Amino acid sequence: MRIDLHTHSSASDGTDTPGDLVRAAASAGLDVVGLTDHDATSGWDEAQRAADEVGITLVPGLEISTAYHHRGVHLLGYLPDPAYPPLAAALDRILAGRTERTPAIVAALRGHGIDITEDDVRREADGSVAAGRPHVADALVRLGVVGDRTEAFQELLNPGKPGYRNRYAAGLEDMIQLLVAAGGVPVIAHPWGRSGRSVIDEATLAALRDLGLAGIEVDHQDHSPAERAELRAIAADLDLVVTGSSDHHGLGKVDHDLGVNTTHPEQYERLVSLAR
Repeated sequence: MRIDLHTHSSASDGTDTPGDLVRAAASAGLDVVGLTDHDATSGWDEAQRAADEVGITLVPGLEISTAYHHRGVHLLGYLPDPAYPPLAAALDRILAGRTERTPAIVAALRGHGIDITEDDVRREADGSVAAGRPHVADALVRLGVVGDRTEAFQELLNPGKPGYRNRYAAGLEDMIQLLVAAGGVPVIAHPWGRSGRSVIDEATLAALRDLGLAGIEVDHQDHSPAERAELRAIAADLDLVVTGSSDHHGLGKVDHDLGVNTTHPEQYERLVSLAR
């Protein structure tokens, strides 16, 4: 059984529709795929219809933007009740932060001499619940300013670069508890990617486990083999679920093909058993 528990569709910053993403997952030989769009559950219904058509198991989830000690941490939430009012309200606030940041980013880029407009970004975000930095990056690619999303982030959109502007993110500890209250299963995404090791160490993971954290994403393209081995040992020490995934974004991210990393079936069964 091949299981990929972290993918993105055009409902957030992927380039495939939810249905096309699921069909691509089936074509790639996956048996189970998790749809985890950023801060959004709007792609679940379309993805489930496609999963029923092609005979693949869909795990509905999302990837939530959180903050811990003033640093960004991405939190995967699997199988929560999207109608749980406190969760829905929290996601609305996070998405509003994304939407409100875009004009500031565009203004900053224009101040840097780049001829980009909010309409350029909106065109790239068609189908998404909120425009975000990846859509700004796509607009920059289409305008010929950069070659791809990676260059856009490295040169213009990452912290410290001309186009970066901060936005609201929910507190990590609060969001873990909120996901659990909504019946979901919280898993920290790529904890040591993007220099996250300075934020998420073993002691932090132990404290978060006590709040309801269920697992960590170990097998991810942002983790070296040595980091994966160390994270796997920490997960064993703390009795946390170990997941693996592609973090697929369609054409929006290179070297993240569907199924490039997978979750062991025993870990998957354990994760699903924790959902309420």
